[in-house]
Amino acid sequence: MSQYEPLRRPQPTARKRPAPPPQPDFYMPAMPPLGLIYALETKWQDYLRRRRFRQRFLPLLAHDDHMLEDMGHCREDILWASRLPLKEDATEALMQRRTIRNATQQRRRR
Repeated sequence: MSQYEPLRRPQPTARKRPAPPPQPDFYMPAMPPLGLIYALETKWQDYLRRRRFRQRFLPLLAHDDHMLEDMGHCREDILWASRLPLKEDATEALMQRRTIRNATQQRRRR
């Protein structure tokens, strides 16, 4: 990477779903189907979110368990998150599971 190339920072994955379209007061025959457009938009965002998860986390499975532990992940957690349904945010679920695992480990140490 050269000094002139901008730094790439990961985009936040905890984005909310788009707001449903407002219902018009009157119907005109040339209006697009707003419900269909909204459904397609949410499905597309779900697909992109899952694709980003696979691009970021599934290559980590090539590392051994000690390396994953140093990164703060667990192989079983990554595999579990990859099998979640498309509607759920796998990255967010993985982060929640990691915080729970870290909290239980800290309780055991005390």
